[in-house]
Amino acid sequence: MESIVELRHLRTLVALQETGSVSLAAQRVFLTQSALSHQIRLLENHFETPLFERKSAPLRFTPAGERLLKLARELLPRVADAERDLIQIVHGEAGELRLAVECHTCFDWLMPAMGVFRPQWPQVELDIVSGFQADPVGLLLSRRADVAIVSEAVPQADIAYEPLFAYEMVGICAPDHPLAGKEVWQAQDFADETLISYPVPDDMLDLLRKVLLPQGVNPARRHSELTIAIVQLVASRRGIAALPYWSVMPYVEKNYIVTRQIGDTPLQSELYAAIRSEDAKRVYLRDFCRIVREEGFASLPGLSHLSLPAELTIGARG
Repeated sequence: MESIVELRHLRTLVALQETGSVSLAAQRVFLTQSALSHQIRLLENHFETPLFERKSAPLRFTPAGERLLKLARELLPRVADAERDLIQIVHGEAGELRLAVECHTCFDWLMPAMGVFRPQWPQVELDIVSGFQADPVGLLLSRRADVAIVSEAVPQADIAYEPLFAYEMVGICAPDHPLAGKEVWQAQDFADETLISYPVPDDMLDLLRKVLLPQGVNPARRHSELTIAIVQLVASRRGIAALPYWSVMPYVEKNYIVTRQIGDTPLQSELYAAIRSEDAKRVYLRDFCRIVREEGFASLPGLSHLSLPAELTIGARG
């Protein structure tokens, strides 16, 4: 009997299992929610059985769904390995990947992604340009780096961008801080507080650039280079801060701090990979971006997909 199961179906099932939600899974595989539901119904009609329980949150797979999910977990990595091997056979891809990072909190998720990349591309020399970089794109143009992780995709000659993911920035304060009583913080709530942040220019902090400065709010500052130090200062009521949701969850679970939404529409930050346009066809650079994105969605809570205008995506320029 000819199988109707396709790789796209297996990728959808993995996305459902990892996100626990039809809507989030649809974002993960770049489908509309109705298109994803149609895929699932096609499989369910063919096998005459449901694949997961619709009313559970997070959703639970039925035995039939679990069996297909097991197939997906076994098959998809093997397909990816074979495709990568074919590329290396045909192109003999080897080279250097020097990574420049603009984001202080990137290293939490970047190191696991590098651990996945190294054995898959053993002929690529992978390294991090030491220290926090205030101008990582400048390092690309001066050929001191090959990929830069940045928070904005600013159109620039000879530079192309690959979207990685978006994430929510949340306000944090001590559990007994007066602002802990507010579920949503507005710009004016920061006015009389000490804002604890990384020692970077204002235009590199989304809270200031997107929320506070447009409203004329410029609070007192205190700086620290370490996320854990910022959390400790906030927990001891030395000030408040805004950090990625995923980076502070371990401290929320221990009740050191609480998180609050910033703005009526939650404050979102973005991460992109910047690369020289002339290097856009280097397969290992594109694969590195894919691994970073997939590992991020697999391990960090609360991420969402990014998109770029066609003229800014890797391979569209140069």
